[in-house]
Amino acid sequence: MSKIKCTVLECQYNKNVMCEAPMIQVNHNGVKSSMDPQETQCDTFKQKI
Repeated sequence: MSKIKCTVLECQYNKNVMCEAPMIQVNHNGVKSSMDPQETQCDTFKQKI
């Protein structure tokens, strides 16, 4: 898997600012067609307990 940097420290998959999720899913964020990063979201996020 590719190395994916993640700065969301509240995510349980974040290990030393790298995503260690077994699979990543990124979707549109309220739009049909994304033109910039603000229009996307990581649906793999899982809050740390």
